[in-house]
Amino acid sequence: PTGVCVAGYGGSDRNEILQLLPPPTLQAKETQGLCPERDFKVECGGFSSRPVYGLKHVPDTSLLVTSGPPDSSLHVWQVSGEDSDVIKPVSAIPAENSTGQAWAKIATISTKAPWVLHGSRIDDIRITEVESQKNTSRSSEELSNVAFLDCNTLLLCCTRGQLGLADVRHPQSPVEAAAVPSAPRGERWCAGVCHGSPGSDLTDVRKISEPLASATCRVPSPGCGADFLCVSWAPALEGCLAVSGFDGTVQVYDTRRWDRSGREAEPLFVHRGHAFGSLDCSEGPPRVTVHTWHPQKPRTLLSAASDGSLHVWDWVQPCGGCG
Repeated sequence: PTGVCVAGYGGSDRNEILQLLPPPTLQAKETQGLCPERDFKVECGGFSSRPVYGLKHVPDTSLLVTSGPPDSSLHVWQVSGEDSDVIKPVSAIPAENSTGQAWAKIATISTKAPWVLHGSRIDDIRITEVESQKNTSRSSEELSNVAFLDCNTLLLCCTRGQLGLADVRHPQSPVEAAAVPSAPRGERWCAGVCHGSPGSDLTDVRKISEPLASATCRVPSPGCGADFLCVSWAPALEGCLAVSGFDGTVQVYDTRRWDRSGREAEPLFVHRGHAFGSLDCSEGPPRVTVHTWHPQKPRTLLSAASDGSLHVWDWVQPCGGCG
């Protein structure tokens, strides 16, 4: 699909899934002046009977995959063409013995075929071909997120700080895992993958037991809202990453200044728009549920929060910052 897909995760049986068309200023690769159209437009939409905690587009297709409570099964959706404005449910991908398990973390790729990587625990990770629903099992720790490093290699991150690597060419081999050495008990972890030059990650996937650098971020305790921790690398800025999910902010850091000491790091920029822009405070301050970087504009991000707000924002580069 072209545009941005968003979804709700309320307690009702009618949680919206929408495809939004960005305003022209976000679609242009070059910086433009003032633009009269500044709002997103709804292109098509549908309803999920389950809350949507995970939402991924399957590359090179018009399919979406969603996950959410009360179990770790997935749902596949078809984004309609120009003749319809409805996002339709296509199929469900069940998970064995999923009752009572956490919702599945998902990643998608279409290098060989439209695949979805999914699971809620490190011992029940599966790769399912979306259209045929053929799957490969990987046979415990709860997962915080999963990612494809390439068409053959998977990265798994557990909530307790354990990183795992797996090779789809050897589906029955054990997951190569290593714990983050400095992970204190009681903390929840998530991972972000940088597809850049070797050494740009904080952990080199060739030796995942040793961090290249570490730092402590100035964030509040996530408490019971740790489901939406999100770390992402800037695709066009060396060493720059964003962190969210602790509160109503998104924090941007320059990791080139980090070493192995684990000392507190100062953010380059903090987006506080969600924290101060909410009109409904009946359920407490909003929490950022996800953020992502614009693929062409280096310092533009999109972020969504628990109050239903969707922000597109730029951050200013301080002297000596990411570049």
